[in-house]
Amino acid sequence: MNSAIGNLYLIPTTLGDNAPLEVLPISVKKVVEEVNTYIVENEKTARRFIKKISSGKSQATLKMFHLNKFTDLSELPEFLEPCINGVNVGLLSEAGCPGVADPGADIVKLAHQKNIKVIPLVGPSSILMAMMSSGMNGQNFTFNGYLPIDKDERKKEIKRLERLSFEHNQSQIFIETPYRNNKMIEDLSNLLENNTDVCVACDITLPSEFIKTQTANKWKKNMVDLHKRPTIFIIHKS
Repeated sequence: MNSAIGNLYLIPTTLGDNAPLEVLPISVKKVVEEVNTYIVENEKTARRFIKKISSGKSQATLKMFHLNKFTDLSELPEFLEPCINGVNVGLLSEAGCPGVADPGADIVKLAHQKNIKVIPLVGPSSILMAMMSSGMNGQNFTFNGYLPIDKDERKKEIKRLERLSFEHNQSQIFIETPYRNNKMIEDLSNLLENNTDVCVACDITLPSEFIKTQTANKWKKNMVDLHKRPTIFIIHKS
């Protein structure tokens, strides 16, 4: 057994189907060229990403462990065995940064418990990029994930987040399943108070990128088609 423990590299991916090196630093390319063992959500898309980053890399040399909603937590220690044996491992997200709104957090936690060095690489986070470009409170914000699907629960949650925003001067960030985006912006414009700010950040880093902050009242008059487009929503009540 190799006495040295391998590293766990957290490798960001693009937020859409654009050229990786348009948005990722050269450090990502260097790590991908060196690492042959990966923990991924979807093997097909992971292999496609690796090929885009390093076209000369042999796909046959790649070993992949699958980490997604179907993975049993009891399998995770096996994924880090290569690190224990001195082999560097890469954790790949489907989009953006591993461990952020992403199942990779479980493997990162386990790596810390096993004293494996965790090395995050720079890459695009749609949540942070939306926050950066929103004009809202970057000193105090919360990511809430998905809101309830049930109509009544959803209404209560939107109003609760608006109240929290006002009481704590805290911007509230959340996401929606892309095919329900248009319903979300419709709900926000109708349920929020007229002067509550709403940021819509869609297709971040892509040629079709759209980022706009305006009041709920203005969104009623200036709707945009967000159907099936990855979107971050942020609200802030002053």
